[in-house]
Amino acid sequence: MAIESALKTRYEHDVVPALTERFHYQSRMEVPKMVKVVVNMGVGEAVSNAKAMDAAVGELAQITGQRPLVTRAKRSIASFKVRQGMPIGAKVTLRGQRMYDFVEKLFYIALPRVRDFRGLSSRGFDGRGSYTLGIREQIIFPEVDYDKVEKLRGMDVTLVTSAETDEEAKALLTMLGLPLVEGR
Repeated sequence: MAIESALKTRYEHDVVPALTERFHYQSRMEVPKMVKVVVNMGVGEAVSNAKAMDAAVGELAQITGQRPLVTRAKRSIASFKVRQGMPIGAKVTLRGQRMYDFVEKLFYIALPRVRDFRGLSSRGFDGRGSYTLGIREQIIFPEVDYDKVEKLRGMDVTLVTSAETDEEAKALLTMLGLPLVEGR
C-alpha cells in the first residue's frame, strides 16, 4: 500500500470543502481535481548529437520517477535539418500518486530553488482549466546531479485539471500551493 501524499490529503480535507463553499457545488464530484501532469522536454540538439537525447531522457526519468516517451518529428523541416521521424524531445505523463509526489516536489522544493523567484505568472492558463509553466534549467530538481549535467535544458510542465474555467483552476492550484503572482 502506497503512502498517501500530503498534497492529496490537503486536497481531500481542505481544498474540497473550500471550493465547494466558494463555487456552490452540489456534489463532491463536481469539485475540480488534478487529472494529470505532463512534463515535456524539447531536445533540439539531438538532431546533430544522439547522446544528447539519451542524457535528456535519463534526466527526465530521474526527475519524474517514470520512463519518458521519446517524441519524434511529425514532418521534415529542411532549415532545422530535421527529418520526419527523428527523435526531437521526450515527455512524461504522470497520474495518481506519482503526479501528487511530483507536484509537491515542484511547488515546495524545486521552484523555491530558482534564482530571484517571486512567483509564477497567472497568464499560464489555457481557458480550459490547465496551467502550463516553463522551467529554464533542470538543475532546480534535487535528483539531478549538477556535476553530471552536460547541458542545461528547459522543460514545460502542464498541470491538467478537471476545472471548466480558469477561475476554478486558479483557485484549485493556489489552494494546493502553486505560487501565482497576479499581473505577471
